[in-house]
Parts: sequence; structure tokens; C-alpha cells
Amino acid sequence: MNLYLLKEKLYLFPKTLISLMTLLCFIGFVILYDAAGGSFLPYSGKQMLYFFSFLPLMFFIGMINIKVLFYSSYYIYAIALIFLIAVSLFGHTAMGATRWINLGILKFQPSELMKIGIVFALAKYFHSVEYRNIGRLVYLIIPALLIGAPLIIILKQPDLGTAIVLSAVAITILYLAGVRTAVFVTGALMVAGSLPILWRFLHDYQKKRLLVFLNPEQDTLGAGYNITQSKIAIGSGGFWGKGRLSGSQAQLEFLPEHQTDFVFSLFAEELGFIGSVALLLIFAMVIIKGAKIGINCRNLFGKLLAFGVLSIFSTHVMINIGMVTGLLPVVGIPLPFLSYGGTAMATMLISFGLLINVALNDRAYLPTN
Repeated sequence: MNLYLLKEKLYLFPKTLISLMTLLCFIGFVILYDAAGGSFLPYSGKQMLYFFSFLPLMFFIGMINIKVLFYSSYYIYAIALIFLIAVSLFGHTAMGATRWINLGILKFQPSELMKIGIVFALAKYFHSVEYRNIGRLVYLIIPALLIGAPLIIILKQPDLGTAIVLSAVAITILYLAGVRTAVFVTGALMVAGSLPILWRFLHDYQKKRLLVFLNPEQDTLGAGYNITQSKIAIGSGGFWGKGRLSGSQAQLEFLPEHQTDFVFSLFAEELGFIGSVALLLIFAMVIIKGAKIGINCRNLFGKLLAFGVLSIFSTHVMINIGMVTGLLPVVGIPLPFLSYGGTAMATMLISFGLLINVALNDRAYLPTN
């Protein structure tokens, strides 16, 4: 790529989207600094390292020819699936779950990679299927296998949160691809009918989380402790917040996991209702900008790719905030760009790299085979 084409591509980058994403990251750096009691270690400094390490990868992915991504789709899915299988064979176990691969200097969660892998595989498949055939059940066998295989492995780890995200992403792509509403209604009825059976396969801690969701007061010092402290933190923030490093729930360590899953509770305690609304507006603007990229794309692969990775982002936001406010059960989903974690940061930056790529190639022609 010559210098002129590089400058032209950089000029066409979705600058507002990138600016909003960067703003979220820097808000994350500040809140993680507060989570450590006013120190860059161990959270904020490492999070900055993750961000600046993977940021070049985001720009690189954004500038790749979309045809390279198109023809690599099934390979990306296969690599993600292989890593998931590897977790089952020799994965690293922590807190009763086997979700990580430990390479010594690097520990990562392959299920995060699968979120992107499933988007690639489904986008490629439906791009290659004639629209009139999408409604036929025989053409849904392959997507069902593509979704079902990683879903079963992830549920066995166990990782209910990631399984829910993966399901939401898959449903989004299936719907936008043109799968009939009757298929979703039938699927929902089948899931509802099998709930008593599914309940038997849940782990004890998962059952407790669901029961606590229905009645948080039944075990405030046990399974309901996290959500109880989260609500106290959010409520104590009031309208304007207590101010940075002044939140009693987080600073006195009543609020657990306030650097990861419950980072929004810490944010709300320090910056109150006003700060929380401002943060939600930033998230909403990111979703709107991302949706515009998907809508403007003229090829189905790019459109499904954009909405697929955007659904990863939006599902994380909705589930995490719903979880910490007591509107949804606690399932362990990080808040994009704010929660501490290298794998989550890498996944989101790769996702935004794909959004950038679609924005730059919204008029590209892609074959249907």
C-alpha cells in the first residue's frame, strides 16, 4: 500500500466512533485507578498496556482488504473452535471454572475469540446463501451446527455469561440475514418447554444466582452479597456522586470485583446519577455510530459482520449494567473498555477494527461463493 492510499484510508476512518471508543478507554483507566485506591497498579497501568498493545492491531485490521477477511472467515472460526477444545483438554482452572489457556507469559480466554469467530462464520455463510433459500430449514442446519458446537463447550466450562452473549450474537445475525420469525418463536417455545430439564444441568452456584435474582434478600451474606453491595454502592452515589476515591463501598472493599464485573457500581458511587447517564449516552452513541456503518454497507457479509460485532458490544453493555443494578441475574459479564482484563480489551479492539474495516469497504463487491 503506497503512502497516498494509506493517507486516503486514514482520512476515511470513522473518527467519531474511534474518539468515543478512546474516551471510554480513558474513563476506564481513571476508574481502575480509583479501584486500586489511587494507584496505577495493579489495574489501571496494566489496562493501559493492554490498550496500547492491541490498538495497532485494531488499525491493522481496519485497513486489511475485506476480501481477505471474507475468505478467512471459516479459518478464523476453526481456530477459535480448536482453542475452545484445547481448553477442555488442558485448560487453566480458576474459581471452579476451566475457561483459560495458560501459556506462561500469557493467559487468555478462547471463548472471547469465539464471539468473533461465530460472527465471521455466520456472516460468510449467509452471504453465500441465496435469500430465497434462507427461509428453508435445510439451510439452517449448518448455522445450527456452527452455533451449537462452541455453545456446548462453553456451557461445560462452565461459562453461562459468554454462552448468553454468543446466543444473542447468533440470534442477531440470523434475524438480520432474513431467517423467518416463526423459527425464533419455535425456538423460544422449545427453550421454555425444556427449562425444567435445563435447570437440572445448572451448577449449584448458578441456581443460587437465579434464585437470588428473584429474591435478593434471601441470602444477603452469601449468594446475594455481590448484588446487595452493588445496589448499595449505586444508591449511595445519589445524584452527583460521592466524588473520586470517596466511595465507601469500593474503598472499604465491601463491593467485590469492583475492578471487573462491578466496575459500573464503583463508577456510579463516585459520579452518581449524572455521571452514569453520561456514560450510558456514550455507550448509546457508540451503538448508533456502529449501526450506521452496518446500515450503509452494501454487501451482506460486511453488514452482518458489522452488526455481529456491534451486538457483542451492546450485549455486554446491557447485561453488565442490568446485572449490577439487579435487573438481570449475575452471570459475570465485563463492561466494555471499563472492566479490567486483557482478553476482553483485545476482543473489543479487534471488534472495532472490524467495524472500521466495514466502514472503509462498504461498497466492496464480494462473491457469493
